[in-house]
Amino acid sequence: MKWIEENPVKVILLAGAAIFLFHLNVLPVTIMEARNFITAREMIVDGNWLLTTMNDLPRYQKPPLPSWLTAIPGLIFGADNPAVLRIPTMIMAIFLGYIGYIFSLKLVENKRHALINALILLSSFYIITITNEAPWDIYTHGFMLAGIYFLYRFFREESKKWKYSLLAAILIGLSFMSKGPVSVYAVLLPFLIAYGIVFRYKGLKQKGGQLVVLLLLAAIISIWWFLYVRWADPAAFLAITKKETGNWSSYNVRPFYYYWSFFTQSGLWTIPAFASLFYPYLKNRVSHPAIYRFTFLWTVLSVVLLSIIPEKKTRYLVPVLIPLALNTGFYIEYAIRAFKDKMNAKERFPVYFHFGLIGLIGIAFPIAGYFLLKDNIEGLWVYFILTSIILFSLGILIFKQLRQKNIYYAFLLTIGFVACIKLTAFPLAKAFQKNEAFNNISSLKASAEKEEMNVYSFGEIAPEMIWHYGASIPLIKEDDTVDLPEENSFAVLVTPVEENEFKRIFDASFNIELKEVFDINYGANPEKRGHKKRLVSKLYLVKRSL
Repeated sequence: MKWIEENPVKVILLAGAAIFLFHLNVLPVTIMEARNFITAREMIVDGNWLLTTMNDLPRYQKPPLPSWLTAIPGLIFGADNPAVLRIPTMIMAIFLGYIGYIFSLKLVENKRHALINALILLSSFYIITITNEAPWDIYTHGFMLAGIYFLYRFFREESKKWKYSLLAAILIGLSFMSKGPVSVYAVLLPFLIAYGIVFRYKGLKQKGGQLVVLLLLAAIISIWWFLYVRWADPAAFLAITKKETGNWSSYNVRPFYYYWSFFTQSGLWTIPAFASLFYPYLKNRVSHPAIYRFTFLWTVLSVVLLSIIPEKKTRYLVPVLIPLALNTGFYIEYAIRAFKDKMNAKERFPVYFHFGLIGLIGIAFPIAGYFLLKDNIEGLWVYFILTSIILFSLGILIFKQLRQKNIYYAFLLTIGFVACIKLTAFPLAKAFQKNEAFNNISSLKASAEKEEMNVYSFGEIAPEMIWHYGASIPLIKEDDTVDLPEENSFAVLVTPVEENEFKRIFDASFNIELKEVFDINYGANPEKRGHKKRLVSKLYLVKRSL
């Protein structure tokens, strides 16, 4: 344990590597990943680095920085391997943990406490999930937290004002270049309000010149790409902008209280995260009351600001998890410090329940996991046995530390629990990837080229389908417009929802023949609830009638 205390950065890097850098090819490519990967591939193949595209159509909804970073390993190792393209995203997640550490260290001036905060951040459920579900988010929030770290130092310190202001400006600009104003609104704005309430911007008047440069530089980095696209392709840019802004008030509209269970998105840390929000209870118990008040306000304000926006999705809560991790760290640090002789039985109960539940899951895994996986575990026995041994052992050790009231060791064992899930249990996800109708589209491109047959799509098909196909698929129907190919024979991909319309248009003047059904649902048969029709495309051979 002495090594951990003396090497917190190495611990963060090791924990981050274990959680993020292994088994990158296990999960299927998601819709958000597919969009990013396709854009990166078309950058590499077609040179669309500034006027970004997806399926050869303008893709200006999101700025290009994540796609640029994704394209770098694609240029080196090939643009068709998801594991390779996922590497920058995973590195960005580890970077987020590192920034969480150095920022926390600046806030609390205690290496152990800062390490606790960083490890909570790295192991929060939706921080892990978002690296696969929506790669843009981890970039925008990672760069923003780094920008806030230097902004905090700019506000609080008298030396190196130019250095901190310039670094803050660059990183805030990079955050904007990753997903527009999302992190500015959900991370930076609540930070600024919370900072103003707690620290009141003392001495900022003496930094006016640096502040002006900071704002100008951040603005230039943030908007130059948008201005370029607005100039180079105004019609597409304005159409996309109108559609995107309309979604804010009419798409996925949820009530104001939709995000009130936000603390559950921290996963294993749900109970400590919830406990950390009892401000009246903790304010006089934590080691740094003013900093705790700051992280508490930052968290609450972030939730409130997100709740104001009509459009709501669970993944939009990711920015809240950043200050929430710092806030949760105060509760964990207090429990570690006070559990043995300062907490009464009622105070100890949530701590026992939290770590005891994790320990119980570890002990129960060998039996519960077997009954859950036994029908689909073929080829995965090594991972199952390793996971069972490690999780069972960790469960026993957690209970031992609870009995000895060593909460810090129980905390570290919980991080090991998360690392084990990613290192040995994660491949077991393949046991759930069972679809008897599964038929990947990945071989279609080669067979179509061999037969000299052009492939089109009737209406939009799933980005995942385009990704697996390996190239763009021209649309012959977009919105209500149908543009028929000139060839006498060609192939058309049709989603089930468009099939009736396709037949209505083509039956009169063409001979159509269903050749194949592609189904890239990895985890559910067609008759089951989780089966998504948008991941199904039917391939029709179309020939003009003579």
